[in-house]
Amino acid sequence: MFSLTGKKAVVTGGGSGIGRAIALLFARQGAEVHLIELSAEAGQAAADEIRAAGGAAHVHAADVAQQAAVVAAFQAIGRVDILVNNAGIAHVGNVETTAEADFERVYQVNVKGAYNCLFAAVPLMKAQGGGAIVNLASIAAHVGLTDRFAYSMSKGAIFAMTLSVARDFLSSNIRCNSISPARVHTPFVDGFLAKNYAGREEEMFAKLSASQPIGRMGTPDEVAALALYLCSNEAGFVTGCDYPLDGGFIKLNT
Repeated sequence: MFSLTGKKAVVTGGGSGIGRAIALLFARQGAEVHLIELSAEAGQAAADEIRAAGGAAHVHAADVAQQAAVVAAFQAIGRVDILVNNAGIAHVGNVETTAEADFERVYQVNVKGAYNCLFAAVPLMKAQGGGAIVNLASIAAHVGLTDRFAYSMSKGAIFAMTLSVARDFLSSNIRCNSISPARVHTPFVDGFLAKNYAGREEEMFAKLSASQPIGRMGTPDEVAALALYLCSNEAGFVTGCDYPLDGGFIKLNT
């Protein structure tokens, strides 16, 4: 079950965190993995790990916010059976404290970046008879989170784009779903805490972990396992769905 043998999978932001876990798992399941990263060096360690384990991996340097670069990368890849829109950045602030430049930066990477990859991948999938897409949304698309105005905007857009693509390309055999994680422990989280809560990292890590009813953060491997299912043939009847992977955050928080 859950074999990806013979399939080409594109993972944006596949050099670290959730994207890296997805890339490694997809390769173990037989996919030829293509990592799109801002710089080739950012994805090289993940690609080397995949190759060392006997898998196939390629790194493509492209800024997901730049449509021409993204389209060129997808054209170089050729066939695309799976797309995972994972690349993203965070921001802390409410509508009063979010500067225009910060809002624009989050939009460019999180929203336009996903759009650019969908814009490039969907025609390729249509031409070959279908494909599977997973977009990384967030619980921020579903509930109000304090001081996450721009980030919530971007993840709400991801959720809406998922539904739109799923609806528009039913007849093209293209499935599109999203995953909405709560807090997942990645190097990104560690860097986020160091930047925004310097000197209080341990305190804030414990606080953020406890905010999930299950009592801990998720792991990148747990997100990867769900992404694998959604991109596999076993999920052939699943499209237009969002999956909260949140330790009970949305439904069980009081």
